[in-house]
Amino acid sequence: MSASADALDTIRAQIAFGAAQIGRFEAMLLLGHAIGRTREFLIAHDDETLDEESILRYHMLITLRSAGTPIPYITGRQEFFGRYFEVNDAVLIPRPDTEVLVEQALLVAPAKPRILDLGTGSGCIAITLALEIPGAEVTATDASAAALATAERNARALGASVRFREGFWWDAVPQKDMFEVVVSNPPYIRPDDEHLANLGNEPLGALTDGIDGLQCLRDIVAGAMAHLKKGGWLLLEHGYDQGEDVRNLLLSAGFAAVHTKKDYGGNDRVTFGRRAE
Repeated sequence: MSASADALDTIRAQIAFGAAQIGRFEAMLLLGHAIGRTREFLIAHDDETLDEESILRYHMLITLRSAGTPIPYITGRQEFFGRYFEVNDAVLIPRPDTEVLVEQALLVAPAKPRILDLGTGSGCIAITLALEIPGAEVTATDASAAALATAERNARALGASVRFREGFWWDAVPQKDMFEVVVSNPPYIRPDDEHLANLGNEPLGALTDGIDGLQCLRDIVAGAMAHLKKGGWLLLEHGYDQGEDVRNLLLSAGFAAVHTKKDYGGNDRVTFGRRAE
C-alpha cells in the first residue's frame, strides 16, 4: 500500500471525509462510536491508522446519518439530565426541553413522594426522578410493550427503582392508586404541523394524537384528580403554542396555582397545577 493510501486511513483523514458530508462534530461522534474511542482520543491520536473494517463501519454510519437517521438512533443512546439512556425506534429521543419538566417536578415534590409518569417512553423522566429524589416511589406507564422494555433496561442499567405498567394513560393505573406528583410528556404535535415531517424516524404515536394535538392532554387532565392526593401536582409538557390551551384545561378541571414554565428557547413548554382539595 502506498504512502498516499496510508494517509487516507488515518483518523484525521476519516474525520475530514465525514466532515464534508455531515459536519465535523457529528463525524467525530460517529467515528468515536465506530471504533469505541472518545473524542479526546481522536484529537490526541489523529495520525493513527484505522483498519478496513473500522472504516467500512464508520462509512456505513455516515450513510445512515446522511439519509436522515438521528444520531441517537445510530449510537443507541442519548444524554438526559447528566445520564445516558438507551434509545431505539420504539421511543422518542429525550430532548433538553423535557428537562424543564423534571426540574419543575423536583421543585414541587414533597419528601419521599409517590410519583406517576404517564407515557414513559425511554423512561428518562421517571428514572431521573427516582434517582434524584431519595425515597421516591415511582410508577411509569406506557401503551407500548417495546417502549416499556426499553425503559426497564434503562432502569436496570442506571440502578433506578421504578414500577412499570402497560396500558393507555389511566387504564394502566389501578383505581385506588394515589400520587403526590403526576408527570407526562404525551403526544402533542398536531397532525398537520410542518415540524412532524422532520421527525419521521421517531414513533408517530408518541408524537401526535392524530387529532388536534390536545386530545392526550385532555385525557390525562380528565383523570388526574381521581389519582392525585390533596395538594398533589400535575405537570404536563406540551407544544410551544399550547400553553394557554393547557392552562385552560387545568383550570376547567379545578386545578389551582396553574402556571406555565418556558423552555430554554423561551417557548411555553410545561404547564402544571395543584389539587387544592
